[in-house]
Amino acid sequence: MAANKKYNPDVTGAVRNQAIGFVVVLLLVAGSIIGGWLYYSSTSKKSVSGPSESARPQVDSEVNMGPMVDIREFIVNIISDDNSHYLRTSMTIELSNQAAYDEINKGMPKIRDAILMLASSKTFEELYDVHGKKQLKAELLIELNEMLTKGEAVAIYFTDFVVQ
Repeated sequence: MAANKKYNPDVTGAVRNQAIGFVVVLLLVAGSIIGGWLYYSSTSKKSVSGPSESARPQVDSEVNMGPMVDIREFIVNIISDDNSHYLRTSMTIELSNQAAYDEINKGMPKIRDAILMLASSKTFEELYDVHGKKQLKAELLIELNEMLTKGEAVAIYFTDFVVQ
């Protein structure tokens, strides 16, 4: 009976290809594990043996952030030839102190009105690019600081800004 079995080279080649594929996958997995371990160990050493606390530069915007006020989303028509453009925006205003925070929350209708009036005086072309957005932020800061008496608006962060 053993003499009737024939040697089939196709079966042997398929087994060999499967074995090679298995070894390749095993090497890839092992390499990924070792690479991940090396990456993790090098980043954890950097954070442990980094510069001392006094030698690290401090970023004022992260360290000394003041109270924040969210201005909920609003939509305003902007100047255009065909009256079909508008601005949809939300923003967060950073304030210098808690007294300014309380003041701005009490006068929120007045604040929103000032923002809407200023935004509606802009054209689509002015608000479309980054320079125009920065200009709007600067003008809003001036307007807000003229209204505040117990502190000041330090920064404005657009959390949503769509011009169409």
